[in-house]
Amino acid sequence: MIDIDVARRLRDAGLTWEPSDGDLFAVDTELLRDDAFMLSSMVIERGLGRHGERIFKFNGTTEWALDSIEQHEAIWIPREEQLREALGPAFRSLELREDGHHTVRFRAGPDGAQQEVSAPSAEDAYAGALLVALTAA
Repeated sequence: MIDIDVARRLRDAGLTWEPSDGDLFAVDTELLRDDAFMLSSMVIERGLGRHGERIFKFNGTTEWALDSIEQHEAIWIPREEQLREALGPAFRSLELREDGHHTVRFRAGPDGAQQEVSAPSAEDAYAGALLVALTAA
């Protein structure tokens, strides 16, 4: 799972989120930022608030005192396959190096130059590549 700070940077760089069951998110407060929540119709479901804003409703006592939060209060933590999908046609390859790091090769920038990002996990490499691609556009 990528770090909440990386997830926030992806959001701020323009990565959009259409919430669906199975998505992970965090609530960026001092007490909750280290906890990941998963959207699920049985535990945390999507809904609309009184003013039409998207909310996430916490059912039962599973998530203690939380009743609901608005979507803008949540930070999506995309999974590996979601990050790869977000790279779209810019994605070229993922390689596991001998040192255990993962390298993502992709095209980014106005000239479509091939670039690469390496990280200890595939998710982190995809997230780094997506950050580069989003900010290079």
